[in-house]
Amino acid sequence: MSACPNPTPAPLIPGQPRVIIVGTGLAGLAAATQLSKQNVPVTLLDRAAKPGGNSIKASSGINGAPTRFQSQSAPDSEKEFYEDTVRSAGHPFKQSEAGEEEMREKLIKTVTGKSKGAVEWLSDEIGVDLSKVAQLGGHSRARTHRGDGGKPPGAAIVGALLEGLKGSPFVEVRTSSRVTRVLKEAREVTGVEYVTNVEGGDGGDEKTQTLQGPVVFASGGFAGDVRGMVSKYRPDLAGFPSTNEAREGSQPLLVDIGAKLVDMDHIQVHPTGFLDTKDASATVKFLAAEALRGEGGILLLDNGKRFVNELETREHVTDIVTKTATQMGTDLRQWDVTLLLDEGAASALDSHMQFYLWKGLIRKTTMGDLGQSTINAVQEYADIVAGKKEDPYGRTAFGNWTLSSVQPDSVAYVGKVTPVLHFTMGGVLFNDESQVLDSEGEAIPGLWAAGEVTGGLHGQNRLGGSSLLECVVFGRIAGNQAAAFYQQHYLAGKA
Repeated sequence: MSACPNPTPAPLIPGQPRVIIVGTGLAGLAAATQLSKQNVPVTLLDRAAKPGGNSIKASSGINGAPTRFQSQSAPDSEKEFYEDTVRSAGHPFKQSEAGEEEMREKLIKTVTGKSKGAVEWLSDEIGVDLSKVAQLGGHSRARTHRGDGGKPPGAAIVGALLEGLKGSPFVEVRTSSRVTRVLKEAREVTGVEYVTNVEGGDGGDEKTQTLQGPVVFASGGFAGDVRGMVSKYRPDLAGFPSTNEAREGSQPLLVDIGAKLVDMDHIQVHPTGFLDTKDASATVKFLAAEALRGEGGILLLDNGKRFVNELETREHVTDIVTKTATQMGTDLRQWDVTLLLDEGAASALDSHMQFYLWKGLIRKTTMGDLGQSTINAVQEYADIVAGKKEDPYGRTAFGNWTLSSVQPDSVAYVGKVTPVLHFTMGGVLFNDESQVLDSEGEAIPGLWAAGEVTGGLHGQNRLGGSSLLECVVFGRIAGNQAAAFYQQHYLAGKA
């Protein structure tokens, strides 16, 4: 039978090979969107009961440079974004062997070089509002985009992509479906085996099913796997709370078929997870978005004094917190730090603030209630913002802070925060075409990965706003690559 030059796949048919995406966070949804536009059948599998992954909780935004939403008076560039990312990556990038350094360089060039296109795709094609821009820690410019109200950026982006996929006859989403094995014939990945809860069961009754086709892994990291992979690779982080649910990491499934792991000991501890005073011993914390500091918020010790440049890298701020702040006497490793915003900073984050206030994670108060030491520290910061003095900690960007004269009745918004396990920079080795690589650096046919499941991009520290970015950039690349592979390997020869 002669090959059809441009075969057109049919909508999903039971038993038909299709592209399988493991994970329904932003990376998986970006890949699925690219596949659906090319009419390639795709099934998304997620072990959670609802789609969205950790991406749906992302609260600071997505990086892009240069975009039309950024200030034209202080123009940004791909080059500056690249340099900030390399600086943040630290010694894993600098101390790499020649071949590995080239691989890391390509990954960073890809994610920074395609960042403008990623923001434009979400804004212009998907219809997500990304008009508000803030400067986060480790960035030399304001380049982290979010909406100007309504939903936080993660929920807005994920919701828009899910809505866009809803009507496609080529896409299905199966939740409560946990992949247990990746299928492989010779060198090529040919499908997955997964278990799903029997309808009406209590979780103990599971049945095993199989899907055939090429696979995109977008299953996230392992920062919630505290007793498993975190303990294995970073036992020194035992006892830290996490922003992630307690689920096992999926990287071992890829190791079983020959994938190589990289940077597994580089686990990001975010400096600000909310410490809910009503449940201080909770092991899973809500993230206090970095945008809270980006828009002007400051960190204070229990004596009311500032102690750090709040817009340094997450790694640096966390290190200063754990060395300087008072450790609390709880079963968890937690530190006593207060996050404080004035009315200007708070108003720039209205959707965030309404949620935090409703949850009781932030409270509205007055400076007088916080004590004279806090008043003194905030006045000193206000003078720095006004240009009357330089910040001894080196902060130069102050977001939307507006308070200049601190009085006892001046309004303040405060919440308790502590460092939390947040993101894993390590994962499966991959290249700039989202192909998963084996121990010899060779691509494993029929297998791609995107998002936090991968390693090699961020080095020892990820910049805020680059998680959603890498999901969009490499998710779209993986989707396009998988579509081409499916057309060639599963449709060629069909008339």
